[in-house]
Amino acid sequence: MKALERYLNSFGKSVVNKSKGILKRKKKVVTGALLNSINFRLVTTQEGINVEFTMLDYGSFIDKGTSGSQKKRTYVDYEGKRKSSPYSFGKSRNGGLTRGIDKWIVMRGIAPRDAKGRFISRKSLKFLIARKIYTQGHDGLSFFQKPLGLEMKNFASQVAKAVKEDILNNLEK
Repeated sequence: MKALERYLNSFGKSVVNKSKGILKRKKKVVTGALLNSINFRLVTTQEGINVEFTMLDYGSFIDKGTSGSQKKRTYVDYEGKRKSSPYSFGKSRNGGLTRGIDKWIVMRGIAPRDAKGRFISRKSLKFLIARKIYTQGHDGLSFFQKPLGLEMKNFASQVAKAVKEDILNNLEK
């Protein structure tokens, strides 16, 4: 099964590399934590070999988007179909959204000014951004779904070639 494993490794690497490339091109890398967490591994089971992809939990929110309280958001899945985001903001008021926004503002170096040229306080800025995200949500980037779909188009034929090669190599022995 060497040819099959080789193909599955190249399949996983391609999906991971293309996913990372989309995040970089769309300038969605702030700390690099999500980028560095995207990975894959081959897992051998009784049924065969699985390709398992992993990333930080919030990667799924970025990939599939999050609906706001006033606007539904969508993403494009690996089959190329537009779907509604499975995620939405709830009524939680524990400050989790503003905490994350505070770190994001600092990392991005955002310091807007008001009409008179004065800096807006970070507390006000956090509130405004959090309110906008809560009501409007954010569209999914499909940074993982699109590369997976591209690679899946040739998956069946490539697996068949790899299995054929493995069978022929084992027959020769």
